[in-house]
Amino acid sequence: MEKYDYLSAVTADVKDYINDNVNFADYENVDELKDKLQDELWTVDGVTGNGSGSYTFSAWKAEENICHNSELIAEVEEEWGEELKRDDPEGIDVAIRCYLLPQAIDAAVDELWEDKED
Repeated sequence: MEKYDYLSAVTADVKDYINDNVNFADYENVDELKDKLQDELWTVDGVTGNGSGSYTFSAWKAEENICHNSELIAEVEEEWGEELKRDDPEGIDVAIRCYLLPQAIDAAVDELWEDKED
């Protein structure tokens, strides 16, 4: 089984959200948009799963995603100063997505903002 690439997946979801819901003309600069997305996407199930507590709506699928990502789980636990519940794969999956959200927003917005300016 191939290792699930969380950052790519979350970045793709952020791009989809931006393409479907964001008008760049509503924002004066890239930082304003990033701040808005950070607040907004934290609870969007199609990006983090944090609104409902599940991104996959499947413990099995979440387990497949977190499999081989133990270093990322450890990183989240160290950064947040708390241990993730090993018997809650969907919760771990959501935690990783929330943890990577700022990086994903930066990558997605930087790419799409540049495209907008071309």
